[in-house]
Amino acid sequence: MSKYDHKKIEKKWQEIWTETDLYEVKDEEKKPKFYALDMFPYPSGEGLHVGHPKGYIATDVISRLKMLQGYKVLHPMGWDAFGLPAENYAIENKIHPKIAVDKNIDIFKKQLESIGFTYDWHREIKTTDPKYFKWTQWIFLKMFEKGLAYESYEPIIWCPSCKTSLANEDLEGNRCERCDSEVIRKPMKQWMLKITAYADRLLEDLDKENLDWEEQIKEQQRNWIGRSYGTEIDFSIKGHKQKIKVFTTRVDTIFGCTYVVLAPEYELIRELKSSIKNWEKVEKYIKAAQKKSELERAELQKDKTGVKLEGLSAINPFNKEEIPIFVADYVLVHYGTGAVMAVPAHDERDFEFAKKYKIDIKTSIKPESNNNKIDNFIDDGILVDSGEFSGITSEKARKKMAVWLERQKYGGEKVNYKMHDWVFSRQRYWGEPIPVIHCEECGVVPVPEDELPLILPEVEKYEPTGTGESPLAVIKDWVNIECPKCGIPAKRETNTMPQWAGSSWYFLRYIDPDNDKKLVDPKKEKEWMPVDLYVGGAEHATRHLIYARFWHKFLYDIGAVSTREPFQKLIHVGLVDGEDGRKMGKRWNNVVNPDEVIEKYGADSLRTYEMFMGPFTQNIAWSTDGLKGTRRFLEKAYSMFEFWDNFVWSENSNTEIVVKLSKTIKKVTEDIEEFKFNTAISSLMELINSIFQTDEEIKEKNIKASGEWISKIDFEKFLVILSPFAPHLAEELWGKLGNTESIFKSNWPGYDPKLIVDELLTVAVQINGKIRDQLLVARGAKEQEVLKLARESEKTKKYLENNKIVKVIYVPDKLLSLVTKS
Repeated sequence: MSKYDHKKIEKKWQEIWTETDLYEVKDEEKKPKFYALDMFPYPSGEGLHVGHPKGYIATDVISRLKMLQGYKVLHPMGWDAFGLPAENYAIENKIHPKIAVDKNIDIFKKQLESIGFTYDWHREIKTTDPKYFKWTQWIFLKMFEKGLAYESYEPIIWCPSCKTSLANEDLEGNRCERCDSEVIRKPMKQWMLKITAYADRLLEDLDKENLDWEEQIKEQQRNWIGRSYGTEIDFSIKGHKQKIKVFTTRVDTIFGCTYVVLAPEYELIRELKSSIKNWEKVEKYIKAAQKKSELERAELQKDKTGVKLEGLSAINPFNKEEIPIFVADYVLVHYGTGAVMAVPAHDERDFEFAKKYKIDIKTSIKPESNNNKIDNFIDDGILVDSGEFSGITSEKARKKMAVWLERQKYGGEKVNYKMHDWVFSRQRYWGEPIPVIHCEECGVVPVPEDELPLILPEVEKYEPTGTGESPLAVIKDWVNIECPKCGIPAKRETNTMPQWAGSSWYFLRYIDPDNDKKLVDPKKEKEWMPVDLYVGGAEHATRHLIYARFWHKFLYDIGAVSTREPFQKLIHVGLVDGEDGRKMGKRWNNVVNPDEVIEKYGADSLRTYEMFMGPFTQNIAWSTDGLKGTRRFLEKAYSMFEFWDNFVWSENSNTEIVVKLSKTIKKVTEDIEEFKFNTAISSLMELINSIFQTDEEIKEKNIKASGEWISKIDFEKFLVILSPFAPHLAEELWGKLGNTESIFKSNWPGYDPKLIVDELLTVAVQINGKIRDQLLVARGAKEQEVLKLARESEKTKKYLENNKIVKVIYVPDKLLSLVTKS
């Protein structure tokens, strides 16, 4: 028998698939569509480790199932190649980002091709291609037209060592991920996208659009958006015209408000610094706060610190009492209004802070069932010492107080969101240029659409400037331009877009990748959208998904797409940890390279093991022993074919094998569709073990006696249900059986429902003292039913046709014994 040579088999079939364009999608095909999408990678210099392909293998398994079920399948791949990771890699290796990105893409692509995916490479995209980002810029201009893109003065995360702004994703705690320097926050002019204008729809459509998403992902989105209903209140500042605006869900406690707290970044603090008597102390505290991450500052368990703004006091609008103002780093400028009213008697955090700084504690709510006042009572109750509102419930008070504030012009009812508008500027070189021009006469002017794409200028130095400006700012020939509106000298915008820009709509480009006239052809978009299945990392369950949904809803509003939501079904992939149980990474020296795994064990072994290693959405540690186990399973499948091909193929399979195969087909079909890949593979293993248990020498001697026959047709069915996991091996054996077309042009097998009923059991048929057959019958079958089946059986017919049955002994559910004579 020949050896299972994975290298030869996999190379052969990958070449054939490419030569025949097996996975090219034909838009004109009259089949139902299925669009499977992976969260496309950014091509880092390290290449893939074995954790990266797990999600890609899953979508490939589903895609192959759908192909075999008669669907037209779109399963594309591309590259998220702009942004900080690519630029940092280029700086570190002293090469141009474009050269670095193209080199890394080549590495990634070869690795993916070696695993044997169904990707239609004719539709490959990369966000750095001008033909692609022309439309990213076009979308930005459409948002600018609608007032959704605007300039603002926002605090950013700044790394003093890298001399650039960072995103939250670039941090580890309060340190830069790349250089380990402490970061600070400083205000800077930024481009913003008004995502908050879509907050309600982003929230409500999670349920209204009947999305098939994991509930935990929906909940993460709800929490990220963070809609809350409450009241906005203006606190005036004694002796000044400025006001402090706070948002609260508990206006009913306001008569217990004894101080106000501002975030360190709150603009009003610097506006009034001349009136703050302890400014040096306040400024020192603000600078220290800038070095902390938002996670550190918001940590519930940490000791709350703050500094009183001596010389300033706020006025409670309800009782006109003067109360102190503090700056404290636990208040974040991006949450609410950046200012909070503190009610220590009815809030645990405020209570601890008040005790620490010896601030008054005033009770304004008591329990409905208790006449006593209770400090730190945080629930709804009855108002006390609250002027005209005393004696009513918290619920009624909130409504009445909101009306009072509106009448007095001190605020009123307000819906607030934890999510704030999207900071869209990066002071970096490697990103999509923002297509606007700044003119002293006309203001901000869009680059004319017929001049898109606006391409990055060629530069020798692209490192950050350290001034807070993009490296583009020093390229005078590119920056200085005439205003397209009035013709006077003007300047281009020198900030670039964030990495998230290109990934917010890439799924549409796959549908129509070569269109230079429109974002996407309406007919093609309507046919393919929404994406039927989207698989990716849990870390993108909030930001990327919210950004993509926001862009898609905007495109729907301007008539560019036909669906309100882009992704119908969404599944997150669990991480593959190292064998030591830690997250796979260079720092732990526990990275497993897929190239080495494929070289030694084969791509099919890698694919099958990653789907078998555990529940798909759970984090699982890599195990080389587990990988060896799936390799042995594939070797056994190969040996099983070799044995029967060399020995004999039965015209009809043994009844037990037919039943086992039918049950396996049912289970594998259902398990793949439900992402239970591990149990699908387990059932395939059980099937092989049940029909091919012994080595070939013993098998050859005993196969006739054992009756363990399998037909060629049934073995082909086994290969088809194996093929989504091990496509190379399945193709090889399919071809060896004499099939000239790819196995993926065949059909997914069906099964007889009657054969998978668990109430079926085996009854032995004995003729003249010898067992001749095992009949599958329903539990409790009558003697005449079993006798009829025995007469029809190919294995017993020859013993009964020319003989007379003279005696019948029937033991229900166990034995049919016949005595015959000629």
